[in-house]
Amino acid sequence: MILNDAIDEIIDNVRVVSSELDEKTIMELMDVLTSSKDVFLLGQGRSGLVARAFAMRLMHLGISVYVVGETITPAITQDDCLLAISGSGETSYIISTAKIAKKRGAKLIAVTSYDDSTLGKMSDLIVHIQGRTKIDIEKNYIKRQINGKHLSLSPLGTLFEVSSLIFLDGLIAQLMDRMGKTESDLKERHTVLE
Repeated sequence: MILNDAIDEIIDNVRVVSSELDEKTIMELMDVLTSSKDVFLLGQGRSGLVARAFAMRLMHLGISVYVVGETITPAITQDDCLLAISGSGETSYIISTAKIAKKRGAKLIAVTSYDDSTLGKMSDLIVHIQGRTKIDIEKNYIKRQINGKHLSLSPLGTLFEVSSLIFLDGLIAQLMDRMGKTESDLKERHTVLE
């Protein structure tokens, strides 16, 4: 079934992302997240949902966190960081928001598939998450077939979005270890107004 093939493709991409993680980048990322006065998260569409999920877990860890665009989001300062999630690194709203954050002196972290994108080039730290590949860009059917390449079964940005969600949830586990937090500590901060 196509369903099983699509799931296998997503799992394979997550494994590639996991195998390519750079320990130095992860350590630097954790340093920025834990030393910033406030952490701001940004993403559009499904990447925005990933940002919100990560924001919730950071809050559970006791990190002061805001999602850009919410009415309670304060001004960003030089003591803060903005973590922007964009597969392409070219989403206009994310670029314009990142420029504001940089202008105000905040650190900028990019989670993207394209390190050389506009977002990547302006960032202080890049976390590379593989998404769609050049296979999907190649429009020539015959050339793809000769090379044994086929179009992705995962539509649009699915590979990037799912892999980013899993990476960021894994990062929460790493932060828990670094901060000496347990699941019980996180549960204490979980909403009770439900």
